[in-house]
This record gives sequence, C-alpha cells and structure tokens, in this order.
Amino acid sequence: MIKIFCGVDVSKAWLDAHALPGGVAERFANTASGVESLAAFCRAHGVELVVMEASGGCERTAFAMLWEMGHPCALVNPRQVRRFAEAMGYLEKTDSINAAVIAHFGQVKRLRPTPLQSPAAQRLKALVARRSQLTGDITVNKQRKSAACDPDALASLGEVLALLKRQSRRLEGEIASLIDDDPLWARLNEAFRSVKGVASRTVARLMAELPEIGTLSGKAIAKLAGLAPIANDSGKRTGRRCVRGGREGPRSILFLVAGIAAKYDPHLAAFHQRLSKAGKPKMVTRIALARKLLVILNAKARDARNEFANAA
Repeated sequence: MIKIFCGVDVSKAWLDAHALPGGVAERFANTASGVESLAAFCRAHGVELVVMEASGGCERTAFAMLWEMGHPCALVNPRQVRRFAEAMGYLEKTDSINAAVIAHFGQVKRLRPTPLQSPAAQRLKALVARRSQLTGDITVNKQRKSAACDPDALASLGEVLALLKRQSRRLEGEIASLIDDDPLWARLNEAFRSVKGVASRTVARLMAELPEIGTLSGKAIAKLAGLAPIANDSGKRTGRRCVRGGREGPRSILFLVAGIAAKYDPHLAAFHQRLSKAGKPKMVTRIALARKLLVILNAKARDARNEFANAA
C-alpha cells in the first residue's frame, strides 16, 4: 500500500509540492530543471506516488518527466479535488493549499498510478484533438462565408477554408497511418468498423479519448463516458436517473454515430424501435442508443484484445 504521497498543484509557471505525511512543502518552476528539482524533493522525502490535477496540458511535461525518472504519478479530476477540499472545510484556494489538498485526496482515495501513454498514443491523441479543432474551424468559416457578400471577404474566406480542408485531409492520413502501423489498433479498428455506421473518425476518437475501451465492463465504460444513469434516491423518494459527468468527447461522437448506426445495424434498429414504441422521450432514446452502441463496441474491443493477446 502506498503510504507517502506528494500533491503537486500545477500552473503554467509553477509546481507547488506538498508531501504527506510530514507536511513538507516547496515550490518549483514548471520547467525541465524545475521538474528535476521536484524529483529530487520526492526522493529526499521517500515519496511513493506523485498526484497532480489534469490542468489543461500544463502538467504533461512534469508528468512524463517524473515517470521517466522513476517516480510514478497519478492524474486526478480538478472538479473532484475542489469538491473534496470544500467537504474538508478548505474554502480558501491558493496554490500551496491546493497542493496539500491534492496529497490528502490521494491518501483518502488510495490512488494508484496513471500509466504513462506510449509516444504513439500521445501523438494520436494530439492529432485527433487538432483534427477536431479544424472541423470546428471549417464549420465556423462556412457559416461566415454564407453570410458574407463582399468579394474580397468571400475570397479571403475561400482561401482559409481551402487551407483548413488541406490540413484536415493531411491529419486524417497521418491518423490512419498511425492506426494501421500498430497491430492492436489495427485489430481494434477492424472490430469497430464491423458495426455499420461506425467510420474512421469515430474509431480514432474512441482510441484517442477512450483508450480504456475493451478493458472495462460495460457499466464501467458507460460511466466513464458519462452515459450511465446515476441513482438519485433518498428515503422513500426515487429520483430520476440522469446522466452526468464523464468524458465529453467520446460521448458527443457516440450521440451522433448511434443515430446513424441505428439505421443500418439490426440490433440497434430493434432497440430503437422498442424504445419508440414504449413512448420514451427523444433525449432518453438518444442516450440509451449511445450507451448501447458503446457497450457493443466495448465487447468487440474486449474480444479483439483477447485475440491479440492470445496470438502474441
């Protein structure tokens, strides 16, 4: 069991560390040399696990470097840490206080290390994120072009759209090559694409943003994606089971794809018909379809992973 935790509050410029038990705290620069000093701090105090929040990318360098230097790290949800702090009576919020709260959170939750992704997985995630940004930019500029009247404005928007589309096509090629070059990803891609309506973009999003697919149960993967109904009961009251939390990226793409897949896949089509005949609201039907699709894909991913492991 892990006994010594180091909570690290990450900002763009600083890494505030707090080791528990002991309560020793120190601040380091969020640079390569600062991370090396943080590693020395962890060695000096016998830290067994470094815990830090997922801070919009500011934590990536420290997370990777600490792992490479032999210090296991865990990433936690900032919202969970904030609510934990309030429950523990920490109404103030400073970098040093937050570092102590993160360490305490790690102790209470008995956290385990978050594995460092391979360079290929990190690159896939970055490329998929960038392609999603380009897709949004293309949509925005198409709307601007449809509303523009001035010839110079139309020409400018046309040039921007052409550039964005070229970059999007190039990224699609690079993403496809990454998936094809990895034997496991290639097998997962084949398994996912066996469901009619699931295209290459959906496969890439799931692999990049939901890498746990195929390693968890259907209920666990649905909750991770924010598609599981959450109980809301108290005493004799039985509240509505609404979905909340989870990863927005996979959830949004599954909402879209599930409706398309239901037109072609017989199991999803029959499921959709049952819900419609039962008079379920449209949003409830959409959520249920997305969850059903995810559970199907999770089962296919599990089988593909087992086949790959047995073949190896």
